[in-house]
Amino acid sequence: MRFCIVGAGFSGAIIARHLSEKGHKVLLLDERSHIAGNCHTERDKATGVMVHRYGPHIFHTADQRAWDYIQQFGTFRPYINRVKAISQGRMYTLPVNLLTINQFFNTTMSPKEARAFIEEKADTSIKEPKNFEEQALSMIGPELYKAFFYGYTRKQWGLEPTELPASILKRLPLRFNYDDNYFNHPYQGMPEEGYSAIVENILKSENIEVRLNTKFEDLSEEFRHVFYTGPIDRYFDFRLGRLGYRTLDFERIDSDGDYQGAAVINYCDQDVPFTRISEHKHFAPWEADSLKKTVSFREYSRLAEPKDVPYYPIRLANEKTMLDSYISLARATKGVSFLGRLGTYRYLDMDVTISEALKACDQIDELLAVDTVLPAFFIDPS
Repeated sequence: MRFCIVGAGFSGAIIARHLSEKGHKVLLLDERSHIAGNCHTERDKATGVMVHRYGPHIFHTADQRAWDYIQQFGTFRPYINRVKAISQGRMYTLPVNLLTINQFFNTTMSPKEARAFIEEKADTSIKEPKNFEEQALSMIGPELYKAFFYGYTRKQWGLEPTELPASILKRLPLRFNYDDNYFNHPYQGMPEEGYSAIVENILKSENIEVRLNTKFEDLSEEFRHVFYTGPIDRYFDFRLGRLGYRTLDFERIDSDGDYQGAAVINYCDQDVPFTRISEHKHFAPWEADSLKKTVSFREYSRLAEPKDVPYYPIRLANEKTMLDSYISLARATKGVSFLGRLGTYRYLDMDVTISEALKACDQIDELLAVDTVLPAFFIDPS
């Protein structure tokens, strides 16, 4: 019997490729009409722009193995994510750095002066931040928090920042120099031909059958084992309830030339209904000047309904309790392993998804070599 992999994103594609190289037959399926999951890219017919259909994805990592792996399947061009932000009618640069601080407070402080200034603004009484707001106040103080994070976060998550975990903000740097690179990772880039071409190359194997527009629930074939990268609650037909997700709606903007002069501009004020505008030609700067037309998208975040594409696991207290029950159910179910962002109900960057899939491949080899049952999870999703 062959293996079945549900979901044609990076997790599923990497597992499929690995099994195929070991001589196993694989059926990889996806209910959508395309591969690459939410990383799917395609040339826009009207403009020629390489569009990230489900929102921008910039590859960045500190994992040498993930970087080396993905470069086998396509050319990556250097790309630095330089995000701009509009707050209270003024343009700034993110993440918060020395330029942001000097612009916002109308000063010309040195790095040392700015560090001391922000330390005075920060709430030093918060020793162990319990939520997003406490993390922000302890890092940057009330003014910068209100200007750049409060309104944006409420729009993105539909919740008060006091209801969100501190870990969300811990991912963002605070700098006291003029470095406006949004990420700290040593390896950063963008695939020259888009992410779908990368995934397509990963899946080039005679041992892999790719079947799109196909739901796992409609299959009758028996498999040696199933690797499931879809929503874990869906696998069990939502018998314990539905886990919560945020989803995104996109409003297209067509224009000639250059629409906003940057790849991403965040709109931080709460009274602006969308979170940001992304102009996709700027994600491929090596070809942007050759394109006469441009396409941008306003992004609106909301709670996902049953038929929506799920983006961000919410993971509040009630979701965590339900997740624990699904994890227990999964561990008691034979013949299926859950992977990826949806399968483990965790917010994962692209590089982490790739790294975890590669580590899962290592475990798969070890366990199949001794004919041991594969686990429900290759990493603890709790």
